[in-house]
Amino acid sequence: MKHSMNQQTRRGQGPARRVGRTLAFVLPVVLVLSGTLAVTRVNWSGNSTEPVLTAADTSVGTPRAAKRAPQEVLRDKLLTELQEEDPGVALGHLQQAVNGRPSLAKHCASIARTLGQAAVAVYGPTRAQSYARPVCDTAFATGVAAAHS
Repeated sequence: MKHSMNQQTRRGQGPARRVGRTLAFVLPVVLVLSGTLAVTRVNWSGNSTEPVLTAADTSVGTPRAAKRAPQEVLRDKLLTELQEEDPGVALGHLQQAVNGRPSLAKHCASIARTLGQAAVAVYGPTRAQSYARPVCDTAFATGVAAAHS
């Protein structure tokens, strides 16, 4: 009689035990995958191409700040770098931004042309052309030529 009692007890726990075993297997897999995905989303290099929001940033609540596209923010940042440092630094950061965020690739040529035109205004056509690099094909050189003509 004792033997039949153990079988009934095991049968009663069957579905619950199967669900428990399934959860015991699936839950750690889900947690590991979600943790891995979260870690891959973090920029560990420290070289962020996206603007960092600080507590002192007052432009957050303005409608104009909300309407600015990422390529516009990048273009303005690179134009500032061009004036403060040199076109070579700006072109290098443009390449890094496009590599880090492929969605910017379609705007790369127009940003590089704008940098070329700005370089002519700051450095003159000959010196601006010396900074030309193969970023976004020949868009920088095209911008220099367009501003010089």
